[in-house]
This record gives sequence, C-alpha cells and structure tokens, in this order.
Amino acid sequence: MDDPAVDDVEPTTAPTPPGRRPRSWLTAVLVTVIAVGLLALGGGLAVALGIGRTEQPAADSVDAGFARDMSRHHLQAVEMADLAAGRSTDPEVLLLAFDIASTQTNQAGRMQGWLTLWGLPLTSGDTMGWMDDAAAGGHDVSGHDVSGHDMSATGSADGAVMPGMATETELAQLRSLSGTPFDVMFLQLMIRHHQGGLEMAQYGQQHAGEAVVRGLARSIAQTQTAETTTMEQMLRARGGAPLPAP
Repeated sequence: MDDPAVDDVEPTTAPTPPGRRPRSWLTAVLVTVIAVGLLALGGGLAVALGIGRTEQPAADSVDAGFARDMSRHHLQAVEMADLAAGRSTDPEVLLLAFDIASTQTNQAGRMQGWLTLWGLPLTSGDTMGWMDDAAAGGHDVSGHDVSGHDMSATGSADGAVMPGMATETELAQLRSLSGTPFDVMFLQLMIRHHQGGLEMAQYGQQHAGEAVVRGLARSIAQTQTAETTTMEQMLRARGGAPLPAP
C-alpha cells in the first residue's frame, strides 16, 4: 500500500548556491567578451592593411617612388646574385648570394604588390624624383646631373640606372668570370649596390607616409648595412678592395 505522505510531496528545485549564477549567464558573458575582442582585432587588422581607406599614395609620393625604384634596384641585385650558382664554388659567396636573391625577390614582390593595390604603374621615367636633390646624390627631380649631363634615360652618367647599380658593361664582365675572379667582382659590385640602395632606404624610412613602407625601408637599411660590413670582410679575405662608393 502506497504511503499518501510520499505521494503528496511536491518536487523542488535545489536553490542556486550564494555567489553563483546559472551557467547560461556565464556563457553569454564569455560570448560577448570574445565578440568584442574579435571586433577589436578585426579593426586593428583593417587599419594595418588599409582596408576601408579612401586615400592612397599618389604617383609622385615618396611611398610610390620608393616602391618603384627600390624594387627595380633590388631586381638587379637578384640578377647578379643568381649568377653565382654557376660561376662560384665558394660556399660563403654562394650562401650570401642565395640570401640576397631570396630576400630581395620577396621584398621586390611586396613593393610591386603595393603599387598594384594603389592602382599605380610599376615603372616611371622619373627615376629618383621622389627624393630631394641632396638625397638623390646630386640628381634633380628632372633627371639631370648637377654637372650638366643628361640623366633622364639612364639615371647616371656611366649608364647605371640608379646610384650603386652596375652598368651593362660591368654585368657583361661579371658574366664572363668564374672562380675567385667572379667572387671578387661580385662582392665589389654588390657592396657598391648596397651602398647606393642604403640612401634610398634611409630616405624612405624618414619620409614615407605609409607605416608599412617605412617599416620595410628600415628593415632594408639595417640588413644592407650589416651585409655590407660582412661583404667588405669577405672581399679583403679574397684579395680584393671595395670600389669607390656611389
């Protein structure tokens, strides 16, 4: 026989211990916090990537000029570095050449990518026009040397496009060499090439409007300064001496 006292008992819900709230409230709070965090992160990334901006660097800006000229400057360094694989047997030279080729190919790609995103051409006839006269090594913005030589076609009286770059004659000579003679000339040309690019990088670091451009310019300046010191030591160890600075 059933006990009526037991049947009449109403089920009860255990009270929530003091100081604790239902788990659903905690979940809602966590979701809100995560959502706010993701929104802030997304906003930061948007600022860093330039998403939503209406103003882009102009064709004659330091940012665009640096990206155009430095990428062109880099690509000649890559061209010279790529020659080492078939002409040098020196492990240190081969490693240096590989590092230069891989690093500067990557950086040139980044700079040309910026130009494409900004809707600007990858090349311009106004070489070095984004730098002031003193920083451009004596070239005014019209492409003329202060001594009166026309620089508009080549950028340099000796046929080099920009300060530090090798001439076609020098490149042809480098291609004709192998072994230690190649190593010596390669280091000589690359040291001078880095020296010419350093001024461009320093100017870009100081005057570019875009943070990403200033950051890359700073990285280039630091890397090329360190590599120049290393290459000078390598050159002297192989019986060579640096060329005059551009």
